[in-house]
Amino acid sequence: MPYDLASRLVVGLASSALFDLAESHQVFDNEGEAVYRQYQLDNRARTLKPGVAFPFIKRLLSLNSLRPGNPLVEVILLSKNDPDTGLRVMDSIKAHGLGISRAVFLQGRSPHPYIEALDISLFLSADETDVRVANEAGHAAGQVLDSRFVDSEQDEELRIAFDFDGVLADDQSEAVYQSAGIDEFHQHEQRHAATALSPGPLAPFLRKLRVIQALEEQKALADRGYARKLRVSIVTARNAPSHERVITTMRDWGVAVNEAFFLGGIEKRQVLSVLKPHIFFDDQHSHLTPAAADLPCVHIPFGALNRPR
Repeated sequence: MPYDLASRLVVGLASSALFDLAESHQVFDNEGEAVYRQYQLDNRARTLKPGVAFPFIKRLLSLNSLRPGNPLVEVILLSKNDPDTGLRVMDSIKAHGLGISRAVFLQGRSPHPYIEALDISLFLSADETDVRVANEAGHAAGQVLDSRFVDSEQDEELRIAFDFDGVLADDQSEAVYQSAGIDEFHQHEQRHAATALSPGPLAPFLRKLRVIQALEEQKALADRGYARKLRVSIVTARNAPSHERVITTMRDWGVAVNEAFFLGGIEKRQVLSVLKPHIFFDDQHSHLTPAAADLPCVHIPFGALNRPR
């Protein structure tokens, strides 16, 4: 019987998002493919160090304990290595105890054609070009940004934070703000407060997270000692009166978040430094740059703000 991916939350992951490949990339860039190939073979026994998305992926996979024998989450490696040089990545996955068994090796080719075929709800990579190509093809793709984030092994929660416009929702309201200013934006959102926005690139990912949230809610009802692991937050520059449309949209989509921060121009980093998400998604570099040094951040290159000018 075929292994069904459609019923699971599937994340596609480049090795550059999962592991710190700075040294390997330097060898490839400075000395070429042949030397890089030998370098990876010679260093196969050296386990790669965790990269920016590692804490997020590790905790996401741990949620499979909620449904033993029928995993909720599937993480598939989409690598631009060939199968031979990719052995070091697979060995490192095993050494770190990550439940990742499925992989695609493409020898330099872009992974985006396989995203739909594998029912992937989110593709993560440190390669800006691969992410933009995937996004332009209509897939939910994010570029993992460099960070000095230090994970805590004692922290068992998984905290995921999203910007709203251009990430969870489309950028139609953002377009009003950019063209007409903040006052017209608020008036527009008040007029449409009862109308849900159209889904943006990460809405399907959020819907799959909702399935996991519901299972945790059921487990907490059955076992009062159970501590829920997954917490989902929205951190947005919206504030009253434009906040109501966010809530309307979430209700219409049948999803829920644990926390929402309507910041109205307050720098997001100030809240994120307290919230400490294991991953934060935003479509604007101006919001990500202050936070990315100390937090795992992902740029979603969606919408008019991210088109070349």
